[in-house]
Amino acid sequence: MLSPRILSLAGGRSLMVGLAMVASLATVSAHGQSLAPEHEIRRLMLATEEAVAAERWGEASEYLNRLQKMETEKPADYFYYRGRAMLQAGHLNEARAALEAYVSRAGVDGQHYQHSLKLITDIEKENRANVRALANGNGEAKEPVAIIEPAGGQELKSLRQLYLADSDREALTIHLNALLETAGWRRDKTVVRLDRPADIRYRVSVANGNLNIQEITRNTDDTTVRKSVSLPVFGVNPQPRWDCEPAVGACWIYDPRDGSRLFQLAQSRNQVNEIALTLGRLIRNLQQGSSGS
Repeated sequence: MLSPRILSLAGGRSLMVGLAMVASLATVSAHGQSLAPEHEIRRLMLATEEAVAAERWGEASEYLNRLQKMETEKPADYFYYRGRAMLQAGHLNEARAALEAYVSRAGVDGQHYQHSLKLITDIEKENRANVRALANGNGEAKEPVAIIEPAGGQELKSLRQLYLADSDREALTIHLNALLETAGWRRDKTVVRLDRPADIRYRVSVANGNLNIQEITRNTDDTTVRKSVSLPVFGVNPQPRWDCEPAVGACWIYDPRDGSRLFQLAQSRNQVNEIALTLGRLIRNLQQGSSGS
């Protein structure tokens, strides 16, 4: 039988070993969190690819959400996996926008080029079937282009689940930034280089009940100019006006306060319409109070 002193020493050594293991794990965790952005993006992309291949959609959405929050330019495959996740969640319009973004960035040599085109065709067929069903009075049909209606309750709940958001407000903010990322305006509309972000892009955040909009402009000499504007939401129209001008290859969303141009976006009526709708829903959410739920 071991003496109490020996047991005490053994217990002390066990405690020290346990503390050392905890410290080691903490060190590994800290190093993992300090990866340079380009390495962290590759790590999350690998994790996303594995989760999608195994059809673990909740896990894939978590990694895509973390990628979305990173300001560094994402690889083309990010949009493919985002399209797959959106399609799985039933958000056809967003899925198509993401898949089209992948096709435009990756081109015909992209690994998922053929599959993306097939999925876009499948989405188009489903949208047409939904429209025909609605025209025939079939109340069980889905809405065309899978418009997300946050005021409807269940749809916004799905959006929160997709982004793993704690509130409707957070989900709408992440969703709006995701849409803005795919709709950045470019001077050269014929070639989209994967290593170059859009010439004009936007990030939206919420602070003190106001919308903060950051415009990031890349000049021809590759210098970057950041300009921020705060948009108080109370008393403004919660449905911003927008239009497109094919002659100049751009669309605009207008400031609901004075009608001036607020966002300059790529010429894609479907994308800009969805951005305007999501912006309006976020404004409406802020106008309802501070809970954000």
